[in-house]
Amino acid sequence: MALRPLCLTSALALIAATPALAEPMFNRISTFATPLNMAAGEDTARASSAEIIAATEDGQTLVYSDSPLGVIGLVDISTPSTPKPLGNIPMGGEPTTTQIIGGLAFVGVNTSESYTAPSGKLVTVDLAAQAITAECDLGGQPDAVAKAKDGSFLAIAIENERDEEVNDGALPHMPAGYVVKLPLTDGAVDCAGLQKIDLTGLAEVGGDDPEPEYLDVNAAGEIVVTLQENNHIVVIGADGKVASHFSAGAVDLTGIDTKKDGRLDFTGSKDGALREPDAVKWIDADHFVTANEGDYEGGARGFTIFARDGSVVFESGAALEREIAAIGHYPDHRNKKGVEIESVEIATFDGQPLLFVVSERASIVAVYDLSNPSAPVLKQLLPSGVSPEGLVAIPGRNLLATANELDLREDGLAPAHVMLFERSEAPAAYPTLTSAGTEPLIGWAALSGLAADPAVPGKFFAISDSVLGGAPAIYTIDATQTPARLTSALPVTRNGDAAQKLDLEGITLDGEGGFWLASEGRSDHLVPHAVYHVDAEGAIDREIALPPELLAQETRFGLEGIALQGKTLWLAMQREWKDDPKGMVKLLAFDTEAEEGGWSALHYPLNAVEGDAWAGLSELTIAGDWMYLIERDNQIADKARLKQLTRLKLSDLAPVALDQPLPVASKEVVRDLLPDLTVLNGYAPDKVEGFAIDAAGDAWFVTDNDGVDDSSGETLLRNLGKLD
Repeated sequence: MALRPLCLTSALALIAATPALAEPMFNRISTFATPLNMAAGEDTARASSAEIIAATEDGQTLVYSDSPLGVIGLVDISTPSTPKPLGNIPMGGEPTTTQIIGGLAFVGVNTSESYTAPSGKLVTVDLAAQAITAECDLGGQPDAVAKAKDGSFLAIAIENERDEEVNDGALPHMPAGYVVKLPLTDGAVDCAGLQKIDLTGLAEVGGDDPEPEYLDVNAAGEIVVTLQENNHIVVIGADGKVASHFSAGAVDLTGIDTKKDGRLDFTGSKDGALREPDAVKWIDADHFVTANEGDYEGGARGFTIFARDGSVVFESGAALEREIAAIGHYPDHRNKKGVEIESVEIATFDGQPLLFVVSERASIVAVYDLSNPSAPVLKQLLPSGVSPEGLVAIPGRNLLATANELDLREDGLAPAHVMLFERSEAPAAYPTLTSAGTEPLIGWAALSGLAADPAVPGKFFAISDSVLGGAPAIYTIDATQTPARLTSALPVTRNGDAAQKLDLEGITLDGEGGFWLASEGRSDHLVPHAVYHVDAEGAIDREIALPPELLAQETRFGLEGIALQGKTLWLAMQREWKDDPKGMVKLLAFDTEAEEGGWSALHYPLNAVEGDAWAGLSELTIAGDWMYLIERDNQIADKARLKQLTRLKLSDLAPVALDQPLPVASKEVVRDLLPDLTVLNGYAPDKVEGFAIDAAGDAWFVTDNDGVDDSSGETLLRNLGKLD
């Protein structure tokens, strides 16, 4: 399998006509897939990952930990728009965190045989030679590694993590964790000088079993360390002794989604959510910030800025999570910990102090102006790969790099990636759609169909698929703004209640204030293949099942697009059913005024695809004399080959009865959409599912983000301009 780094057009090209903003912004400039670092002849299908990431002091090379392969991976970013693989270096265990001083990398490596017999080492790597030069036994399982600002020592969190399968993961689970302080002499680790710093007896939660998670060192040589499961924070003085410690505390959350029910309802609340911080970074000598992920009983869904005495200077509460939800990145299936704030980074760019906050489950990096630690200001939300774990800022080169850990190729999805962002005066290219400002906040995801208002340029209606099956809705979008605004959500109801058993994949206006909707059925889930008419209030007032002779040929993939031509509804089937020749998929026509029957069809010829890939249709739109369709494969990232817009001349279409041999339509390819799908310099998504031409004649498409389930969560709403 051949993999290649992706770097296509600059994000600046997305908004080329927009004047440059006075305030610099970050935009993604390249994407690097971790399998690229495997050597020739290796099995590149093996799972790999990018977890914690560091940069060399000159900012020319990135080093990330790859736990599944047991290696650290090196990436040449001397030209950041085209990162190049430098290969992997085996660590003899599971690498966790890397710190770089001069030409040496210091890597924490977990070598534990079991939870009850933890072990680990610190490995020194000569980066130029790509060779291990020294190892130091740490006596336990290392997690985070931090370095003193003057390079005089390393601090290592020895977590000795709990086994979540034993006693439901309840603390204590011995042996207890601790912190190691290792002196550095002329760049070499002084293993004999190892200092073990005991942290037992400090926390109110599991005090005899501290589990240090993350740590950082300030300019005075003081170490701040989080005990995540213990919900505790410890400050260790420059002398290696505990100087102070305090509970990380709890947060009362309002305006959050609290149920895994297929609804995005941000009107709930939760009192006393334990912070249970993961990453921590010093801001200055007196303040540090924590990422409140939660891993035991808590998870406060945000970040907190503490003074060194434990007093709270700033608490984000649910504010960041709500901003993330507004851009369609909320993971409904993770309601206990919400967007899971995983890590933080502090850096100063051109004199401006910035805070970067990573949401693992939402695959987002938030950028804050930290000029005033008591009132950080959100400036941007950056799209990252699937499940970002770590990040590193490179201010000297105006760069930010993220490590995105999930490799989903076994499920036919994307590999793990490293992504690079550059700060410049180009406007922010992401998000492309937001519901920010709606009250109550409209949650949305997985947009699977698009229709244009025929009278108002830039006005669209969209629907989401079964990801939000608990609350199907018709969304109104104002695309005359940048980013486009999702302004309202009209619930789809049946007998006054939210309609169930729907998988909405297509939408078209009925010309009288209502809508026709296409629902892709799935009999094994008791979801019918059907067409629904809803009135202006969203109430279903007509249900049309597919005819029995068609349902007898059912397979998994059904209706995907719908459009109205006069009194005829046209519908696109996604893939072949049992009675279709290979490579032929039905376009159905339904006479809405027919007393009975009213169905006819013709065949659409699909492009041939290779291997395990399949091709199908994912949208149908009528504009002028043409029927437009989106034809795509089911492939993603480097495997994506077929994402195209085609059209059929309406006057040439002559559907026949279903029991007759179906004529084959003659298609014309209008546009290869792959370059458009990678315009933000990420990997190509598999699902471009909505297309419409607005009242001004501009063509738009939208991608389906799968509800952030095994997905980066990115939604691309893009104007293609005039097609003719």
